[in-house]
Amino acid sequence: MKKTFKMLALVAMSAGLLFAACGKDDDDKNDNPTGGGSGGGSGTETAEWVDLGLPSGLLWAKWNLGATSPEEPGDYYAWGETATKSVYNWSTYKYCTVDAEGGLETLTKYNTDSDYGTTDGQTTLQASDDVATAKLGNGARIPTRAEWEELINNTTAEWTTMNGVNGRKFTAANGNSLFLPAAGYRWDSGLYDAGEYGYYWSSSLYADSPGDAWGFYFYSGGQDMSDYGRGDGQSVRAVRQN
Repeated sequence: MKKTFKMLALVAMSAGLLFAACGKDDDDKNDNPTGGGSGGGSGTETAEWVDLGLPSGLLWAKWNLGATSPEEPGDYYAWGETATKSVYNWSTYKYCTVDAEGGLETLTKYNTDSDYGTTDGQTTLQASDDVATAKLGNGARIPTRAEWEELINNTTAEWTTMNGVNGRKFTAANGNSLFLPAAGYRWDSGLYDAGEYGYYWSSSLYADSPGDAWGFYFYSGGQDMSDYGRGDGQSVRAVRQN
């Protein structure tokens, strides 16, 4: 039998339930040159970049794709898709086929499990499937799982608000900071957990169960990496090299 993928990874809530699947505190030190234009994408959006002094030298975008300020939620994307849509589920996902009930049947790209059809061994999004590259150009891309972990391990994080919006603020040793709004996620035509949780894609496939990909989540009680169904609509925060 086919394995069943959860829509969202199990996340412990303060009430003991499980999930299936802001005063202005911006930092003037974060104002970096605007990106966009060339570099493998159309450059239909622009971004400002934050230097957090990370070992890799990566710069992080100051706001989400589809937003124009740090506290705006921006747009939501399924993993490996470069356009928004009104319905997020397996039936509308680009890289799969579905069974009679609308569940995942086969994967047509980024597959490491022969139970789901032909395997290709690809575990990281190609540039053509990276919405940050498509929207920003200039070397922008979705961070890998390891790059999210680098952010987590080299900053101090706190649950806070910006202009009335709940989110997570990451402050680096160099004094610069990054704010991620708790924008929730989309499934079918609904928006869930907005204001309570943030879910952000990485570019890394969850190879042990390839209907999922790695993502970063946070809420008022903590943060971590987990795996999520690729058909979910989640936030994207871009990175690029300095």
